[in-house]
Amino acid sequence: MREARFYEPIGDGKVKCFLCAQYCTISPGKRGICAVRENREGTLYSLVYGRVIARHIDPIEKKPLFHFHPGSTSYSIATVGCNFKCLHCQNYEISQYPKKHSDIPGEDMTPDQVVREAEIAGCKSISYTYTEPTVFMEFAYDCARLAHEKGIRNVFVSNGYTSPDAARLIAPYLDGNNIDLKGDDVFYKKVVGARLQPVLDTIKLMKELGVWIEITTLIIPSYNDSEDFLRWVAEFIKSVDPAIPWHVTQFYPTYQLMDKPRTPVATLRKAREIGISAGLKYVYEGNVPGEGGENTYCPSCGEPLIERFGFALTRVRMEGSRCSKCGSPVDGIGMP
Repeated sequence: MREARFYEPIGDGKVKCFLCAQYCTISPGKRGICAVRENREGTLYSLVYGRVIARHIDPIEKKPLFHFHPGSTSYSIATVGCNFKCLHCQNYEISQYPKKHSDIPGEDMTPDQVVREAEIAGCKSISYTYTEPTVFMEFAYDCARLAHEKGIRNVFVSNGYTSPDAARLIAPYLDGNNIDLKGDDVFYKKVVGARLQPVLDTIKLMKELGVWIEITTLIIPSYNDSEDFLRWVAEFIKSVDPAIPWHVTQFYPTYQLMDKPRTPVATLRKAREIGISAGLKYVYEGNVPGEGGENTYCPSCGEPLIERFGFALTRVRMEGSRCSKCGSPVDGIGMP
């Protein structure tokens, strides 16, 4: 347990948390929406500092990040808790756990241990993932600072609900961020328990702060699969930077959305066509290995530069960070 950052007393023992865009007012003895920040006699504490519930070595493509040291591995960690309540969360057992239980499970780890394990494993980066990393910001920040001293990159896999103050704190040590852009405002209110605008604001701010951004939209049949919505997403991304990769990924039934089918590959293909037609340089189809939509193509000449099957690179045709055929630069960090 550690005193939290980003809060202030507002009287009567209550505190206002401004770590994320939920901006919870928390009474004494209560927790915020994330259920991992608790007001104890007017002091807000993070209950998950160093309480690691999951740790794995993943390919960076699993995040998914396709233009961030492709082919490398990332030491990936999480605590319990989330500031969203997505009906389709694939990691609901840990993200929603503290909303249903009073204890905080996990293995005690220090930032030194996290960074040391990443070093031993030869990982190029540390990913704060599986649940929303914003809710364990204090721990992620300490790990990220130490990792940068050791030459290890840092990555968030985020829902984009980080407050501007928290984004500015972590940005100097955050190298990449895959942010979900899930749906329109109705979708966010109905399925997620949040609002759209703060996510858009975070995407723009992270870009301004120099963090490499990739965006993921999980396409759920009848929820967010209309061509109008997909076109709007593509236009928004283009307005921020047409070089931001967009991952349109296949939904499969999970948690409280078991009544919806898997997303048809044809829908993913249409979304990719919409993105390319809108002027995006890189659009990827996710969760459908072998369909061809996972490959990176030169935005200038169309040459296939990185061929993938799932999370694995099967062929690379690049010279440094340039197309081997026409010599055009390919956007990204640590491109092969």
